[in-house]
Amino acid sequence: MKPEDFHPEQFGRGRKYALDLELGLAAQNLTLPVFLVRGREAGKTLVVTAGVHGDEFEGVRAILDVFSAVNPEEMRGDVLSVPVANPPAFWNGTRTNPRDGADLARCFPGDLESGPTSAIAYHLAHIVIARADFFLDLHSAGVKLLMPSMVGYDANDSRSREAALVFGAKVIWGHPSLSPGRTISFAAARNIPWLYTEARGGGRIHRADLGLFTEGVRNVLRYLGVLPGVPTHAQIECHLCGDGNIDAAVSSTKHGFFVPDVELLQKVGAGQELGRILDLHGATVEVFRAPTDGIVVLIRQFPVVEPGAAMFLVTDVLEPDGNS
Repeated sequence: MKPEDFHPEQFGRGRKYALDLELGLAAQNLTLPVFLVRGREAGKTLVVTAGVHGDEFEGVRAILDVFSAVNPEEMRGDVLSVPVANPPAFWNGTRTNPRDGADLARCFPGDLESGPTSAIAYHLAHIVIARADFFLDLHSAGVKLLMPSMVGYDANDSRSREAALVFGAKVIWGHPSLSPGRTISFAAARNIPWLYTEARGGGRIHRADLGLFTEGVRNVLRYLGVLPGVPTHAQIECHLCGDGNIDAAVSSTKHGFFVPDVELLQKVGAGQELGRILDLHGATVEVFRAPTDGIVVLIRQFPVVEPGAAMFLVTDVLEPDGNS
């Protein structure tokens, strides 16, 4: 099906549909898998995406499992989901699209003149995300990084914050600002409330993370009134805040073997040593230090390091009284 021919309202209610969107020449004739579940009655639309980065697999599995299990006869509204938003990167097992080397999560809202990744972004933005009453993008740390299993929300939007509190994650992250080019920055520009997830990654689907994602999707559906019932709450153990731009992470300048000295969600002080790179004789060739006081929310896990790799990210944490 061509994107311009995709009109969810024309599909009958009370059914599930597995579709392919043919993105055309600008996207090098890529085909995008799409699931549409139309509830028995009208209501809100939740849009869920996964696989924006091709080495993040938890969200892919979560969408497949939710689509298989959800009963449209119980729904008031629709679920529109894309389990693999970046097929070339997914089949290559890489963060970026091997066809042009671009990062899909930096290309929104996209266009049809700047290469295949930008074309994918254009179609995802205008054909899929723009139809949302609420948008959820399922990410994880991928193969080379480690991040907490968590949900992120728009600190400027009460709808987003309320959904984060009922998603079911013990770690939540409020973002008062957004960097451009993301799925969620496109949603925010359209006044669409959003959430996104992270998880430990490592190229594996951990059972607890899959459970968090699948139940989190269901909780958002309950929050929106698409599914019956009350969302299941989790006790928030860590409330992060800050931009969260991985592009601003502490990065390497050397080749070598990486040895971290801190743990995920550890509080650190400005200047504290976070880790180091060794050469193959065990000599230290680079030391990484915390740029500010805060909490460690990203650590590189893949030990072989090349120059320019993201190594650590430190952000603020909200104390129980709401102050950082």
